[in-house]
Amino acid sequence: MSRLMVSVSGIRGIVGESLTPDVVQRYTAAFAASMGRRIVVGRDSRVSGEMVEHLVTGTLLAMGCDVIRIGICPTPTVQLAVENLKASGGIAITASHNPIEWNALKLIGPDGLFLDEQQGRQVVERAEGGDYELATWERLGKVDFYGEAIRDHQAAILKLPFVDLEALRRRKFRVAIDCVNGAGAVFFPEFLQQLGCEVRAINCTPDGRFPHTPEPVPENLTQLSRFIREHPVDVGFAVDPDADRLAILNEKGEPIGEEYTLALAVAFILGKRKGKVVVNASTTRAIDDIAAGFGVPVIRTKVGEIHVAKRMREEQAVIGGEGNGGVILPEVHLGRDAPVAAALTLQHLMESGKRLSELHASLPQYRMVKMKVELGEVSPDEIITKLVEKHSSTEADFTDGVKFLFDRSWVHLRKSNTEPIIRVMAEAPTAEEAHQLARRFRNEITRLME
Repeated sequence: MSRLMVSVSGIRGIVGESLTPDVVQRYTAAFAASMGRRIVVGRDSRVSGEMVEHLVTGTLLAMGCDVIRIGICPTPTVQLAVENLKASGGIAITASHNPIEWNALKLIGPDGLFLDEQQGRQVVERAEGGDYELATWERLGKVDFYGEAIRDHQAAILKLPFVDLEALRRRKFRVAIDCVNGAGAVFFPEFLQQLGCEVRAINCTPDGRFPHTPEPVPENLTQLSRFIREHPVDVGFAVDPDADRLAILNEKGEPIGEEYTLALAVAFILGKRKGKVVVNASTTRAIDDIAAGFGVPVIRTKVGEIHVAKRMREEQAVIGGEGNGGVILPEVHLGRDAPVAAALTLQHLMESGKRLSELHASLPQYRMVKMKVELGEVSPDEIITKLVEKHSSTEADFTDGVKFLFDRSWVHLRKSNTEPIIRVMAEAPTAEEAHQLARRFRNEITRLME
């Protein structure tokens, strides 16, 4: 039996194993008891999505909630709809980048942000304790369908003051897009056309049958890379199944790395308005270099969108995000948003007059390596504690797990929010240095497990 992953990233599991109808109903009921009577429900295109949506909707009705269904759409669309429709909360049914057999509930508060740790803990305690009460027949909720959520989201981006729609439409960028047959397929082709792009789309049937591993990291983008080499374009975009993360490929079909999705956005926005930048502890130090060039501070948080979003709100940051291709622009909403990232990239590309490869090369260059160590039943906290003791003389940051800081490099070790693993992330000026650093610490973890 696979484990149910309950964290700040939501309630995730394998459908029919750890994510059962009973689990979906218990957590949905607990969420409804915590939030209020008007809930937005949207989902990605996963094969199990329709089944889970019916369970969620029926449970919300049984709890006396009115449900606003918005259908298949990106997760940021669900977040924005909660705000626009003044709902009590929202549920995005998506397991993000997890494989096809997974699904999940991402729980959203009335402010359009994911639940924080305290709010999430309250839902978990209610679910585990059965601390909720079903409505009687005369208090049952009702269902409405709202069909404009995607258009509302598109419009919010198109009216941004630094998106010059007329100039973009004149420029007519050629763009390749891979939506991995996820929710981005119902958003991106039309959206890019609205931006004046000539769109060349692959894997844009929203049936949830992923043609390749769905996480948009370089090793999974070989099909799009080959497509770009065969069909010349100015830029390539790839998204994960719920379209909150954007990966970028240059005109040669080379992935520039998700860290540079955010780096490009930060450089562009700081060129328009100076202000604080908030990113998580694992994000590239290129952000620090870029911000230093504009004389503004970078604030780092724990990994997890909600940590970045809340700190952005507190600090009134002009931009933020996570180095997994997750750009957060407060003018639209405080959540990772792949369509926002795409629009900013195209505007930046147009204003620079450069090719994407040249624009990427103009940024501070680092190489990051990400590895993971499967833990089984071993405690991640115990492993990390032992590593801290072993490297007690090395400068360390404990914002999230432990990040060992060296002169021009770092290695970050943290337990995953979504899987029983320790993530090992290393960054250095060259790929070879980063690989060596990551391998060294991965091997140390393996030895400690033995």
